[in-house]
Amino acid sequence: MHQLRVGRWRRAALTGLAGALAFSMAACAESDRGSGEGGDTFVFGAAGAPANFDPFYASDGETFRVTRQMYENLVGIKPGTAELEPELAKEWQATNEEGTNWEFTLQEGVTFHDGTPFNGQAVCDNFERMHNQTGAGASAALSYYWINNFGGFAGEDKDSLYESCTATGEHTVELELTRFTADFPTMLSQDAFAMQSPTAMDEHKANEVEAQGDSFVFSEYAQKHPTGTGPFTFGSWDEANGTITLNRNDDYWGESAKVDELIFRVIPDETARRQALEAGDIDGYDLPSPADWAALEEAGFDVKIRDPFNILYLGITQKNNPALQDLKVRQALAHALDRHNLVSSIMPENSEVAKQMYPDSVDGYAEDVQEYPHDPDKAKQLLAEAGHEDLTVEFWWPTQVTRPYMPNPEAVYGALRQDLEEAGITVEAVSKPWTGGYIDDVEESRAQLFLLGWTGDYNSPNNFLGSFFNDPEGQFHTASSPWGEQLAQELQDANSIVDDAERNAAYQELNRKLMSEYLPAIPLSHSPPAIVVNSEVEGLVPSPLTKEEFATVSLGSE
Repeated sequence: MHQLRVGRWRRAALTGLAGALAFSMAACAESDRGSGEGGDTFVFGAAGAPANFDPFYASDGETFRVTRQMYENLVGIKPGTAELEPELAKEWQATNEEGTNWEFTLQEGVTFHDGTPFNGQAVCDNFERMHNQTGAGASAALSYYWINNFGGFAGEDKDSLYESCTATGEHTVELELTRFTADFPTMLSQDAFAMQSPTAMDEHKANEVEAQGDSFVFSEYAQKHPTGTGPFTFGSWDEANGTITLNRNDDYWGESAKVDELIFRVIPDETARRQALEAGDIDGYDLPSPADWAALEEAGFDVKIRDPFNILYLGITQKNNPALQDLKVRQALAHALDRHNLVSSIMPENSEVAKQMYPDSVDGYAEDVQEYPHDPDKAKQLLAEAGHEDLTVEFWWPTQVTRPYMPNPEAVYGALRQDLEEAGITVEAVSKPWTGGYIDDVEESRAQLFLLGWTGDYNSPNNFLGSFFNDPEGQFHTASSPWGEQLAQELQDANSIVDDAERNAAYQELNRKLMSEYLPAIPLSHSPPAIVVNSEVEGLVPSPLTKEEFATVSLGSE
């Protein structure tokens, strides 16, 4: 198999937690540093502008690509792998058999970019800030990762995974959960849960975010004063020219970045990004078109192809079109799509048709799910049985973006639209820029059919299925069906099973039900994404999770 095969995460919360299982600090990175004497600058072509620079209020890869260079988390992912490793916490352990109380021992001598000490109190300030969101800040569009991982906020009726945080010492902190989850503490490696300076957030009013029409107005902190502990500090955001500048943090507690300056240049068009690389205007960009891989390599560029750990799906929002609440209609949509043609004609080489909502390298994958072969006549029959022979749907697709699971959104949309129309379905197109309304509208359940996908943050069925369906009022609005709340509860129950074998069996059954009884989305494909840099770039470690860190990058000579 060409797909990423990762071992099961090292989880501390297992059956019979008699003793505390701790993780120790991994070996240091290589000590050789770039001199920086030449004022080296690494310029990366970004497919889209970041939504803002506060990772807690983000859910998209273009934002996280930038914030990841400035912020760090309690736990991290070892570069080039999907394996957990220490970051701002050098070790952690569960302190009770139920796996609900966790003690983290923090790195010493770490400060935020503004000089604020990183300590136990700073950790608790961050968690309390996240847990106490209100108004627009508590919306699914902004607090996406918190809602999907921790559930509700303080004062809400929704059951929250987070109970409390206590700084038990200068460099120790205890996090208390309301229940066991197999994903903790690995879930803390996600970019949205990065540690931010409490001083800077207070001074620049980080929580002052307001909804304005279909978008949001962010605080001064999120726009001009992002403050983390990472190897790069915020320089400037020239919105008119689409240029974000980060500077090397010379006071960084770990291995210093090898370049003085890191620039992200926003170039929405993939062809324009390739031309900029060829002209020497940028040093690299993500997700080159698969059709260009060979030519780029022949021209001397370094095309690094990652293993796929993703899913592209056709989402179905049941809120705004009553016909889509009918299972037969959703099954008709599935039969209408020629996914084999999509994979063979548009997706990268070695892509695969998806049978369910995550790749088979993830625990709980079921081999025997119901499948929906391409059959326009069957689709028409199901529509007739449902009384929707004249079905009209809005089909949403994003512009100004390329995603690991979706290298060419317009081409994917065009192929699927043709399939739907062949089955007698009338399609009304809706396209919006990725960070110009598309993501916000999809998360607020404003779409009907929509293209979206997911690259796993770590190897966990809950990271896929929980992120999709934990919130019945999220992008699929499963609350419009009588089984929406039931699905959310089934997901929570499965993730709460301590025994590995029992948990895997529960997820296998859930995958069967998702494809036969629920079908809130239609899985399309898994595809291997690439990243390309020029021949002078050294030290870039491609990530199967598309979570590259640029502090290791240096510019050599040809």
